[in-house]
Amino acid sequence: MSYGKSIELFLVNGTADSLITAELSNWNGKAIKIPRIEVSTCNRDDIKQAGVYFLFCKGDNGKDSVYIGEAENVKERLVQHLRDAQAEKEKYYWNTAVIFIGRDLNKALIRYLENRFVEIARKCNRYEVLTKNTYKNTVLKESQVASMEEFVDNVKVLINALGYKVLDAYTNAIPKDDAVGDTEKKEDLKLYLERAIKNIGKIEAQGTITSEGFIVLKGSQISPVDDSTVPDTIKEKRHTSNIVDGILQDDMLFSSPSGAAMFVVGKSDNGLTRWKDENGRTLKEIENCEIMNEN
Repeated sequence: MSYGKSIELFLVNGTADSLITAELSNWNGKAIKIPRIEVSTCNRDDIKQAGVYFLFCKGDNGKDSVYIGEAENVKERLVQHLRDAQAEKEKYYWNTAVIFIGRDLNKALIRYLENRFVEIARKCNRYEVLTKNTYKNTVLKESQVASMEEFVDNVKVLINALGYKVLDAYTNAIPKDDAVGDTEKKEDLKLYLERAIKNIGKIEAQGTITSEGFIVLKGSQISPVDDSTVPDTIKEKRHTSNIVDGILQDDMLFSSPSGAAMFVVGKSDNGLTRWKDENGRTLKEIENCEIMNEN
């Protein structure tokens, strides 16, 4: 059962592009989002506490990456990142840091959190994770592990609310049967694509619709054809995705069903008529039926 959550956002300097704090009701942790250009001059006591942090980067090619770290004094560590960048010891350039602090966090706990966040971010595969090494063998008591896993869950909520889906798996966006609130319950809709490709054979893929767009699910077959009718953005995804022996290894998000279909078949295609449910209804027919039911 999913329940609503109350988040308090505070624009410290009165603008959304400056320092922001975010807190969940009935939780002693806090998120602090701070631009790179404000780190050196920020004298807040809370960013000098022990915690974990995320440094968000966007390359010139538009690709997102993140460095995840921990420190007993987060501000000192962020300033060190700035010094390392000036000395050209860091090859990435981050624009925003999101810090998470909490009561009674110590070195062992923040090492545990860092490792967990790196694991989750890599599994979600939305950002390239720049962190190379973490402490994987941190020994905690059972009660501490339970407390830190609750911390992890709350961080997932806050960092997503701040606009970063680094810890949010693509399939988490699929509506669940037990969701509550004003939205109508909706079963997960799995869609299928089949298309015969000349000299290749039949290609089969699976996908689903989420609140973010259309997802081609891992395990789908990807055609080796790379037709000129496919847009360059889709071509780049085909060339850079994790595809082994023609099988997609990770879920892939697209802004439209047609983009997803072209990614799979390597040719121009109409996703509204190509993707079908288990009963053979096209996505277009499914959506038309939903519209008719609304009326």
